[in-house]
Amino acid sequence: MFKELLSFGKKEQKALDHMTRHVQLLCSACEAFREALEKRDFRLMETVGDLEREGDIVRREIIGNIYEGAFLPYLRPNLLKFVETVDEVFDLLKAASRYYRDLVLEGEILYECTRIAVLNLRMAEMLYITFQAMLKGEALKDKTLAIRIYEKKVDDMKVYISKVLRGIRVQDFWEGKALSDFISNLVGISDEIEDASDCLDIINVSMK
Repeated sequence: MFKELLSFGKKEQKALDHMTRHVQLLCSACEAFREALEKRDFRLMETVGDLEREGDIVRREIIGNIYEGAFLPYLRPNLLKFVETVDEVFDLLKAASRYYRDLVLEGEILYECTRIAVLNLRMAEMLYITFQAMLKGEALKDKTLAIRIYEKKVDDMKVYISKVLRGIRVQDFWEGKALSDFISNLVGISDEIEDASDCLDIINVSMK
């Protein structure tokens, strides 16, 4: 079992509990973002930043656990990379939520952005499932494949949404920049989640 190979003890259990919480918070942040976008709820969008701050506290706890000696030395770099990659997703969500406050999305662009937010949520949920499967020593292939399929869908939508953006009139440079940065952060989330799943795959393979 994965836990046995980790020289499983109190330090490892504490770190794994925090890592589980970290990914759960990511799922909550993605869900809050999706719902806020769908309902055009600016107040709900602010909870994304609250969840990011909570996630940052948990991230520091995990890093502290690892530097205190949790896990075998050869596993630590990839575990740290996984945690930092999840943190990158939080950062992108937080940035996108901030840009959203300065925008009025409607019509086709709102529809496409909401679709991407839904896919990002599905990927975060699958990342959580993948992490739990790794802890149980289960095969990850089907789960990481599902994440790659979601990421490919977002990539395809990115091409289309760039065409939609060309037809949108903006009041000035700053509004255009805010819209561009919002989209860039939104579509970048899927790339980071795929990278996080790759980290889990590497950890899983290294245990065999």
